[in-house]
Amino acid sequence: MVRKMLRCRHVIRQIQVPLLRPHSTGSKPPGGDDPNDLHPIRRTFRLLGKDMRKIKEFFVPKEDQFDSENKPQPIATSNKFNFSGDKGSNDEFPTHCDVLIIGGGGMGSSIAYWLKQKARDGLNVVVVEKDIKHEKSATRVSINGLSHHFALPETIQMSLFAADFLREAPEHFGTDIPIKYMPYGHLVLAGEEDAEMLKQTSQLQNELGARNELLTKDRLASKFPWLNTKGIALGCYGQEREGWFDPWALLANYKRAAQGYGAHFVHGEAVAFEFVSQADIIVTNSEKGGYQSLDKVIIQLPGGAKRSIKFALCVIAAGIKSGDVARLARIGLGEGVLHLPLPIDARKRYMYKINTQDQSAPGMAMPMVVDATTGTYIRRVGLGGDYVCGHNALPGEKMSSDNLDVDPTYFNENILPALIERVPAFVNAKVVNSMAGLYDYNVYDDNGILGPHPYYHNLYIASGFSGQGIQQTPALGRAISELIMDGQFRTLDLSRLGFDRLIVDKPMYEFNALN
Repeated sequence: MVRKMLRCRHVIRQIQVPLLRPHSTGSKPPGGDDPNDLHPIRRTFRLLGKDMRKIKEFFVPKEDQFDSENKPQPIATSNKFNFSGDKGSNDEFPTHCDVLIIGGGGMGSSIAYWLKQKARDGLNVVVVEKDIKHEKSATRVSINGLSHHFALPETIQMSLFAADFLREAPEHFGTDIPIKYMPYGHLVLAGEEDAEMLKQTSQLQNELGARNELLTKDRLASKFPWLNTKGIALGCYGQEREGWFDPWALLANYKRAAQGYGAHFVHGEAVAFEFVSQADIIVTNSEKGGYQSLDKVIIQLPGGAKRSIKFALCVIAAGIKSGDVARLARIGLGEGVLHLPLPIDARKRYMYKINTQDQSAPGMAMPMVVDATTGTYIRRVGLGGDYVCGHNALPGEKMSSDNLDVDPTYFNENILPALIERVPAFVNAKVVNSMAGLYDYNVYDDNGILGPHPYYHNLYIASGFSGQGIQQTPALGRAISELIMDGQFRTLDLSRLGFDRLIVDKPMYEFNALN
């Protein structure tokens, strides 16, 4: 963990982003503004239609990702939407672009979507992704949750933004790939040591627009009779703008929409950067030879060939590989501010699908239960007695991205005892399926890093959101697009999440039972 204070002062010339050309008005993309939507009667019928669809989804639950053998679903590449803008050709290797995004998972694809949704053919965007099937993506072990149970205003606001975005997903993406947003609440359970923090965070969440209530042990037992409240001092139950969704569908929609608007996706791995000297930028305590900016990235294609892409701006959104990509840019290997590494590491998450036919087991009304006393979480899946539960590995646990096998004894030793203690109906539960995966984890303060790098004038970072990234991608992707297009945050002020907090040694710790 870096604790050294460094200071870097430099003069940065303003980056000239190509002027945006107005897109064709002959066709309207999904989610586009329609003047007729402003008519109060039409708007009322549209909202009633949404409510009826949600009621149908509530009583007729759709399949969950764990009903498909836990295999990553294929990402759609066909374009059935009538998007405006230059769609380009993904068969041609792009030799140059305005914005290069390294990482095509949820984060990178969201950034590409927001950039192209706003700029259309006025901005050339290229996304590079090595794991094109996302078999090792953090999305693979997403808990699918959408929660506002956080302690930092920025994180709470991002979750609330995501709730509105997912609820209106058909307007953004159409209906070909349903997000399957299920508006169930989350229940966070805390012991005596965390009860006061839970009170404070609940108050802040409600002040910012969330709606939750604090429940004592007696009220918990009354409201959730299947719950054993031993060791629990307080619970916080989210009543609105929470639930779970299909992260694969969200990723597929980001990618397909971005491609429809003209983004290029390249299957390859970033293996090196090329630099260019810029005498007009002065940096104190810079590398010998003066300031050098990032100019090109070298991409190794699946067949082994290497090609280069010249870019104006670059975004590192490579998940667990973000630290490796940063080192290619000499971050953590240079002098001055370049001495500070990007502190992103990989952390393992275990996921299990279990089944019980116990008549006293939680039913349809079960929320996502997060037990802060054990770090275990569980939610219902469908109507057949299936549940998904998980547990994050402890920091420092040895792991390999090449071996994600699940130790069959891990569940019985580390998860099942806590589940039975909290929900006795799971005493005879059997494991139906299991999986493990890695997510990007910021070892400095467990929180994400978002924004420009303090040394390079043309490099942005979006990584390290510690297992909460997929639910925050709507807000994070929009935030990076605003920095690039507008030069500042507009929707949400996320400036405190920047890399600069590492320089001044001001960590932003988050109270989150899943970290």
